[in-house]
Amino acid sequence: MAFRTRREKLRLILSGSACVHPGSVYDAISIRIAEDLGFPLGMFGGSVASLAVLGDPDITLITLTELCEQMRRMSRAASLPVLVDADHGYGNALNVRRTVQELEAAGAAGLTIEDTLLPAAFGEAKAQLISLEEGVGKMKAALDGRSDPSLVIIGRTGAASITSIEDAIKRAKAYEATGVDALFFTGIKSRAELEAIASATRLPIVLGGAPDELNTLDYLASQRVRIALQGHAPIAAATRAVYDTLKALREGTAPKELKGLPSADLTNRVMREAEVKARSADLLGLKK
Repeated sequence: MAFRTRREKLRLILSGSACVHPGSVYDAISIRIAEDLGFPLGMFGGSVASLAVLGDPDITLITLTELCEQMRRMSRAASLPVLVDADHGYGNALNVRRTVQELEAAGAAGLTIEDTLLPAAFGEAKAQLISLEEGVGKMKAALDGRSDPSLVIIGRTGAASITSIEDAIKRAKAYEATGVDALFFTGIKSRAELEAIASATRLPIVLGGAPDELNTLDYLASQRVRIALQGHAPIAAATRAVYDTLKALREGTAPKELKGLPSADLTNRVMREAEVKARSADLLGLKK
């Protein structure tokens, strides 16, 4: 029931009239911070998942099991709805079906399935797409794998930057026809492209990285964009903070003399809240 409430919150965003920026989250601490700051939604990207879990770049090394375990940790730590980048579904249509089942069980509010050919083909420097027919099959498999009807399934295409805006629209309309809940686009370069997409489709739109002229929330909302990503700056900032702190300590700076580095106040508060939650669970007999 708790997971369904989170999914219904995501559906309210998609069915609303405003566009929101999600908070980029990647572990139990980051999701608690995003929730504490009042973000309406968390975004768990494939690139940050690979960095947080493996310390590796976004080259399709992370497994479905690892992705779901990280999502499960975040679901336990906070009640913020999270949209998960499930990449290509970790294989063919049957793998997509299982991906949906596992992420649903892990507490995701929604997930995206894309039509990029992953892992990248040997010797190909440029990203490639799977066929339209295979993409449609993956969307159908994702919908078939859903047991909670409130779980949000979003069809994603990168065709705008790989083939053409016309191909992106063609694919989006085909994915829309399968019954997915929203459409996710990456590689949109101008208002003209976004307006062409909005006029050719009817579902809520999720937008990946975009140029400055597309960063006005009111304008995006008028084009049926309900979620606009802002990249994944938090994990980069966190990595830099860890590096700077460890470097200072390695060079002989005493912990109490660290200056200009992130305060431990927020971490301490999160730890205190976790302790309170644990004690409450003990009192209610929820912990064995």
